Amino acid sequence: MLREEKPNNLVQTIERVATIFDVMAQSAHGISLKELSAKVGLPKGTAHRLLSSLAYFGYVRQASESKNYHLGFKLVELGNLLLDQLDLRAQARPFLIKLSKKTKETVHLVVLDQNEALYIDKVVSNDKPGGLQMVSRVGLRVPAHCSAVGKLLIAHLSEKGVNDLILLKGLSQRTRNTITDPDRLKTHLKIVREQGYAIDNEENEKGIRCVGAPIFDQQGQAIAAISISGPAARITKQLVQNFLKKEVIKTAQAISRELGYTDTIQTPGINKNFKKGGEP
Repeated sequence: MLREEKPNNLVQTIERVATIFDVMAQSAHGISLKELSAKVGLPKGTAHRLLSSLAYFGYVRQASESKNYHLGFKLVELGNLLLDQLDLRAQARPFLIKLSKKTKETVHLVVLDQNEALYIDKVVSNDKPGGLQMVSRVGLRVPAHCSAVGKLLIAHLSEKGVNDLILLKGLSQRTRNTITDPDRLKTHLKIVREQGYAIDNEENEKGIRCVGAPIFDQQGQAIAAISISGPAARITKQLVQNFLKKEVIKTAQAISRELGYTDTIQTPGINKNFKKGGEP
């Protein structure tokens, strides 16, 4: 396999782990510690410590009978997530463009990454120039607890996942409308999950209001979210309830179907929306 030129600051442990993965990938029936140690050029003790750490995180597994080492299922999970995300942007793009044209507003596509909302696509409408300019851009990260898209994604985490996010990231106050109390946030997330949409009522940026809906994959997992965003003076609460909410839900449903989601998958806050054609 061809590689880019080796960087001068390559971390030795990372290099060793990468080499172990390459060797194991070529061993269909697993590989013994002795053989792996010889192939990667490491003492058995060093190789064993690395394998033990990798096994702890699920990147490597050891067969109970042969004691051979195999690649772990965590790599399958990560590989599938990467493929989903690579396909997601391309598959969602036509729907985002259509939604932006219909609503004449900016549309975002966001995933949850490292407990933050990460913008992976943005479609800007040119039909309503002027007004407040949003700071959003592809590649931007924002706190999940104060954005419509972020709240949608963490609403589908486990209770432990939400608690870990709060512990690691905190609940910083971006505007006077930001929810910063953990109990209040958890109550709010339950409502978001049940109703199938979320609103950012100037919680992340003063003067900007958003409404979003989740995107589900074929396993029924919330893998992304989309939102319609714009100046609060134009994106009024009434407009959100009477028009924009319905359109963003319908678009999220269409993308979910494109990714293989069906009505038969029991996912809180989405099945009733599919059956009713979009309006929760």
